[in-house]
Amino acid sequence: MIIQLDEAKRTLKELEPELIELGDALKIEKLRVRAEELDEQTMMPDFWNDQANSGKILREVKQLKDKIAEYDELMAKHADTVELTELAIEEEDESFLEEILQAVEDIKAKEEKMRIEVLLSGEYDANNAILSFHPGAGGTEAQDWALMLYRMYTRWGEKNGFNVKLIDWLDGEEAGLKSATIMIEGMNAYGFLKSENGVHRLVRVSPFDSSGRRHTSFASVEVMPEFNDDGTIEIAEEDLEITTHKSSGAGGQHINKTESAVRVLHIPTGIVVGCQTERSQLQNKETAIKMLKSKLMEIKMREQLERIEDIQGTKANIEWGSQIRSYVFMPYTLAKDTRTGYEEVNISSVMDGNIDGFINAYLKMNA
Repeated sequence: MIIQLDEAKRTLKELEPELIELGDALKIEKLRVRAEELDEQTMMPDFWNDQANSGKILREVKQLKDKIAEYDELMAKHADTVELTELAIEEEDESFLEEILQAVEDIKAKEEKMRIEVLLSGEYDANNAILSFHPGAGGTEAQDWALMLYRMYTRWGEKNGFNVKLIDWLDGEEAGLKSATIMIEGMNAYGFLKSENGVHRLVRVSPFDSSGRRHTSFASVEVMPEFNDDGTIEIAEEDLEITTHKSSGAGGQHINKTESAVRVLHIPTGIVVGCQTERSQLQNKETAIKMLKSKLMEIKMREQLERIEDIQGTKANIEWGSQIRSYVFMPYTLAKDTRTGYEEVNISSVMDGNIDGFINAYLKMNA
């Protein structure tokens, strides 16, 4: 037992310079100065005169303070664990061993997570993420695969402390879903999930095939950052075709019996967005239009276009050859990313939302 305590002390000593280096990489002292400067601005008498700007400043203050607090808590936990370990060795007290070993693992995991966050330096990486799921050709099998992906990302969000909010849902004909949209809210949600944008391929024995044959199915996951509507995107009313319908929830249950759900077609690009989870038709319409603006902004950025009006509305097919990742259930189990080469053999764990390995491999590749 004492040997394990000595090993824990050595690991903690090795971690110390890495934690200091992490602070330098995060530019933690500069963040402290920036947070103080912004705090002073919020005290100015005219701070609330410009609501849009004051909101932006308050969001930045919160993000800065959250990041600083996260780093300070990590450093404090390291110092406390070192002290506890030295005391346990000195007193030859083995009762703290389990607590110390767990703390060492927690510190290592937290340091790795925060080191990955250093790679999230994109302009919109800190934003919430909007995920939309669409089955490819193949009917029920593809629609069921889209539902499996919906569950996978919902579980990932919940496990990582994000708030997952259902925005829109269209039931599949027999099973699964025709389309769904969720919002994953929290710091760096888009930064982590931008790697998941693309076509996902499934190989399995279909539960919908009485002959027990193997099927290959495709579904796409669209990922875009939630943009704050600052009025920079103007959409003409005549460019929108707005329809209403009754909303239904995941699994087919009806949320309400009135036609409060809203679907918006942007005629120039053919982009369709929908919202059904707000309390009224008006709120659903406002949320749908905000999502449409986010989608237009994301396409404008990705295609490096000068104007929103330049978007053509072209879309890659959800089919063979365009996938970013394959998930094989049969004849062996393997999830493999075609871009990074990263793979996991425990397919059940992956489908349960444990996809950090894929996300981290992508961020490191693009660092």
